[in-house]
Amino acid sequence: MMPDVSIVVPVYEEAASLPELAEEIRMVCEAQGYMFEVWLIDDGSKDDSWAVISRLHEQDPRFAGVRLRRNYGKSAALAVGFARARGRYVVTLDADLQDDPAEIPALIALLEQGYDLVSGWKKKRQDPLSKTIPSRFFNFVTRKLSGIPLHDFNCGLKAYRQEVVKAVRVYGELHRYIPLLAYWEGFSRITEKPVHHRPRKYGRTKFGLERFVRGFLDLITVLFLTRFMSQPMHFFGSFGVLAFLAGLAISFWLTLEKLLWNQPLTNRPLLLLGVLMILVGVQMFTTGLLGELLIRERMERAPLYQIAEEQQPLAVRVA
Repeated sequence: MMPDVSIVVPVYEEAASLPELAEEIRMVCEAQGYMFEVWLIDDGSKDDSWAVISRLHEQDPRFAGVRLRRNYGKSAALAVGFARARGRYVVTLDADLQDDPAEIPALIALLEQGYDLVSGWKKKRQDPLSKTIPSRFFNFVTRKLSGIPLHDFNCGLKAYRQEVVKAVRVYGELHRYIPLLAYWEGFSRITEKPVHHRPRKYGRTKFGLERFVRGFLDLITVLFLTRFMSQPMHFFGSFGVLAFLAGLAISFWLTLEKLLWNQPLTNRPLLLLGVLMILVGVQMFTTGLLGELLIRERMERAPLYQIAEEQQPLAVRVA
């Protein structure tokens, strides 16, 4: 029988927090009467996370695990979990206990009202200023560039309809932009809900300030992929035509100067600029054309992530 809710939890060296997290998830879901499954995706942990996941599976088969051969990153863990999620609704949360499983019913209630995606908003964030200030700036820029009015794109606590997670393709560091990816796939009913954010109880954060640099680079990637991936000629071709016309105009003017006023063409930086603009224009136009050809011929890629071990969950309803 298909579960009502699938919960996907990326795990990276969080062995200490997993038993407590599993118990909280179990209590919340059973109190709501959900038939549920939990996918714990071990993203190449070097601690005892996989041993703990295996023990949780033995104790309760609704908790299943996948162990990746190495640390691919959070996006990879989510992609693997999304591929296996069978529930009508899919909820994600981090394994460090900062995301409160007690928020799950409220998120699902919003999905039942007709939303495609509900993003958590850590309105009162329990993190040091070294994380909160860059995060606010990052979210502000993302909000303005994407046009999606969310305050916390990177909150791990989110809820989706199943069709959303099956439609988006998450890789690299694009987990921050799942709302944007979903929006451009046609899932426009997106909202957010303030959620309870707790201080870290075990271990330390695995993220540094470098993730914000990567985050902005990924934002540019996502904006390009969502707006121009299906029509690369619109992006490259537009700039190519403008560059070509500008170079052509410069060359035409220099030709008139030579023919009408016998102006020398040697030692003229403008001549080099005109030739350069024409070459750039041709190259960009050609790039757009090649992109169109690749899109027409593209095929489904092979799985990106190698699985070392996997367990299958057993969804049962507890009376």
